[in-house]
Amino acid sequence: QVQLVESGGGLVQAGGSLRLSCAGSGRTFSNYHMGWFRQAPGKEREFVAAVTRSGYSTYYPDSVKGRFTISRDNAKNTAYLQMNSLKPEDTAVYFCAASRTWLRVRGTEYDYWGQGTQVTVSS
Repeated sequence: QVQLVESGGGLVQAGGSLRLSCAGSGRTFSNYHMGWFRQAPGKEREFVAAVTRSGYSTYYPDSVKGRFTISRDNAKNTAYLQMNSLKPEDTAVYFCAASRTWLRVRGTEYDYWGQGTQVTVSS
């Protein structure tokens, strides 16, 4: 089992950057592929990035490709989401999640979730 805690959210102007962190507890963090999702008010949860257990491979949907970068540091039990060129439509609560299986883009296929961190992008 792994517990996840996100941090790094906040208010930023359009065009700015934020880096989100997802700290995992326990010795099993490196056994899981990690993903980031977001959910805006009134909208469905949306997949935004995934990284393999090793950190070697990543995957992004077209909506964030080229602007967001997912990474991880297994020595620190932490995954990251670097978000650049932020847009008002990126405003959402961002969640990290852990999965035993690669590649998963649906939230229902992830085993563990953090509590989320709010990202607000002003125009």
